[in-house]
Amino acid sequence: MRPFLVLSIRILVSLALLYLALRGINFTAIQSRLSQINLGWIALALLVTVVQIFIGALRWREISQLCRAPLTDLQAFRYNMIGAFFNQTLPSSIGGDAVRLWLVNRTGAGWRAATYSILTDRAIGLIALALIIVASLPWSYGMIADHNGRLALVLVDFAALAGGLGFLLLGHLPWNWLKTWWPTRHVHACSVIANKVIFDRRSGPKIAVLSLSIHVLAVVIAWCAVRSISAPADFEQLFLLIPPIMLITMMPISIAGWGVREATMMVAFGYAGLAQTDGTVVSILFGAVSFIVGCVGGLVWIFSAEKTSAPMEVSEVREEF
Repeated sequence: MRPFLVLSIRILVSLALLYLALRGINFTAIQSRLSQINLGWIALALLVTVVQIFIGALRWREISQLCRAPLTDLQAFRYNMIGAFFNQTLPSSIGGDAVRLWLVNRTGAGWRAATYSILTDRAIGLIALALIIVASLPWSYGMIADHNGRLALVLVDFAALAGGLGFLLLGHLPWNWLKTWWPTRHVHACSVIANKVIFDRRSGPKIAVLSLSIHVLAVVIAWCAVRSISAPADFEQLFLLIPPIMLITMMPISIAGWGVREATMMVAFGYAGLAQTDGTVVSILFGAVSFIVGCVGGLVWIFSAEKTSAPMEVSEVREEF
């Protein structure tokens, strides 16, 4: 009953945010934009999204090696595609991560190794995104004329950066209770792994390049959506706007980011002096591309051997943790 209630609340949040994002929009303008869609650009956005998922799989595979949950490139890519499908049904990326965790456990790695690999991968992605936003602040700060917009950008980014750096610092603290106390020992272990991955001479540069590529490709997907409706937004503008929007969309308060992304994109476009209607249309197209790729991931799931595996047992989780 409780999971159903939580899901229902998040569906309502998504609908409420979509209503707030769309209530002041000229639907005639949206219809005009959508009627001019160049499907070639949408096809390119779909291809780039698949490439982005594959690069994410390469990063996850690298991290999973240190977590003693080894995966092949194909396995990681397949699991990420399946995760993309479940991301469309549950809040933010929680659904996809839960299914990826289950799939990795089925390889024999165990719940702990599977959980560490996914949590560490998410943490590194968040840190990379926050660093990109901080590095681009001098330009984005100048592009946004509204004082409230500037303040919101700085607060959101530095909160994410502080959380990421605090997570990394946790792995360097010498206090033994961090390693033994149940609420902190797993987070501490993930922090230690993240530090090894990031600061290792072999894996560090590779992880940095992969992480940067993932976030740049998110900008490319948005740019394809912009080009598909011939909206007057430059790639440079999108490079400054999309990373903060992706950061906010990570909040697990709606289904697949719907509502949060539209409201944030609309406000961000307005702050940058661009048409809010274009921001809404670009966000809808961005979500539609993710949905279509997620449907492909659903087909991967339907025809996968893991789908017929035995259901997870709660006792297995307890024994592992």
